[in-house]
Amino acid sequence: MVSSPAEEKEIKELAEKWRGKKGNLIMVLHEIQNHYGYVPRTVALTLSHALDVPLARIYEVITFYNYFKLEAPGKHIISVCMGTACYLKGAPELVARLSEKLGVKAGETTPDKQFHLQQVRCIGCCGLAPVVTVNEKVLAKVKPADIVDQVHACAKGA
Repeated sequence: MVSSPAEEKEIKELAEKWRGKKGNLIMVLHEIQNHYGYVPRTVALTLSHALDVPLARIYEVITFYNYFKLEAPGKHIISVCMGTACYLKGAPELVARLSEKLGVKAGETTPDKQFHLQQVRCIGCCGLAPVVTVNEKVLAKVKPADIVDQVHACAKGA
């Protein structure tokens, strides 16, 4: 599978924008991730040629940093904060409840590609712990009994 001509042009322009700058590979990968939601293999291959960086080096960076994804995430991204305050106020129970109801573990996407469940370090809303975001909408002081209904309500509102 090869990038389309338009996609290839866009990736080459992105590579040129960051050429010669310190940390350019990570910055380009961030832009790609923000655009696609993950780093598609065809894009990584095109980027390898555009930056004259071995594909293995690109995958080394992608797999080292937890932020980067190699597969398209689900339509609705559910992020459970696992920062200290959220953890102590029940975040693990939220992950367990969502995993059970969605049939996926943290870091996985449901087979229908509707939901992607992930754990994140800290959202920065410690006073609202435990916190979950659904498509960047913040749910505060979430209780395990309510989480599934709250997630589905957010998904419908998207």
